[in-house]
Amino acid sequence: MREIVHIQGGQCGNQIGAKFWEVISDEHGVDPTGTYHGDSDLQLERINVYYNEATGGRYVPRAILMDLEPGTMDSVRAGPFGQLFRPDNFVFGQTGAGNNWAKGHYTEGAELIDSVLDVVRKESESCDCLQGFQITHSLGGGTGSGMGTLLISKIREEYPDRIMLTFSVCPSPKVSDTVVEPYNATLSVHQLVENADEVMVLDNEALYDI
Repeated sequence: MREIVHIQGGQCGNQIGAKFWEVISDEHGVDPTGTYHGDSDLQLERINVYYNEATGGRYVPRAILMDLEPGTMDSVRAGPFGQLFRPDNFVFGQTGAGNNWAKGHYTEGAELIDSVLDVVRKESESCDCLQGFQITHSLGGGTGSGMGTLLISKIREEYPDRIMLTFSVCPSPKVSDTVVEPYNATLSVHQLVENADEVMVLDNEALYDI
């Protein structure tokens, strides 16, 4: 089976990732406890691409959740599918990146990156034939942009022959959190050009109009 390892980083990445798992679980007939309740064999045909089958027939997402502060993780855990994820796959710090790309890439993020890579290796080793990685993150904040691109470059070093796909939310002036978003995005795009195979660019303003 051609497995995909999913990684979500920062507040935006984790919020989009949580919604992704709600939708994909619904499509595969997996309930919030990881139990299959579908009505078609087709739902189980490719389920191993995104899920590990655990003991008792439970399906556990092949997902890694990272952030530099615990708040978003707590929200995901308290959400409708929060109990679906492996508890070990939540990796977070306590300081936050303060919307600062350099903090995510060089200081706070660099201190946490080895813990994230350990979980990435563990998930990758449990795959029969790893196809690649998909990452949801934003380019405007500190963690998703700075630490997200740091992780992408580290994964690229370790798995140079695997596909790297990112879903990158670009900042928009109309729905802006901070004035430094353009700087964070510019620094991130440079990294993505070097290390990603495919980048799905999402416009933050357009997301509000869905």
